[in-house]
Amino acid sequence: VLVPGLGTFAVVHEQIHGKEELYEVRRPVFQLDMDMSCLQELLFPTVMIPGDIEIMPLDYWWLSQTNSLPPDVVRGCVEETILLYSFQLRDRQRPAFAFENIGILSCQDNVLCMQFHCSCIAGLESQDTWVALLLT
Repeated sequence: VLVPGLGTFAVVHEQIHGKEELYEVRRPVFQLDMDMSCLQELLFPTVMIPGDIEIMPLDYWWLSQTNSLPPDVVRGCVEETILLYSFQLRDRQRPAFAFENIGILSCQDNVLCMQFHCSCIAGLESQDTWVALLLT
């Protein structure tokens, strides 16, 4: 899912070779896509989402159904929230940006990174959860 001005959330399939087995897991990733002027003095992990993964835009209509607000109001709220977050980063503030049931985008020691909740990872990968948790 592409969140304009912030980045892209995706689920990647990854093969891991164990000592005796081959594990194929699904795990969440976040590819940051913010204005570089917001990221002065910040480091962030380089995450590349494979080109064969379909990226869909954020569904404002669906979000509007979950909170009874019109889609244009939801879009405005999302855009203003991302704008506020980028201004805070530019002003050297380091707030955490929480995504319910997904994880937290936070800055620790000048490194901006997405930390996924264990429940999010476990929800994506039920067979080899511990491998996906270790990778993420």
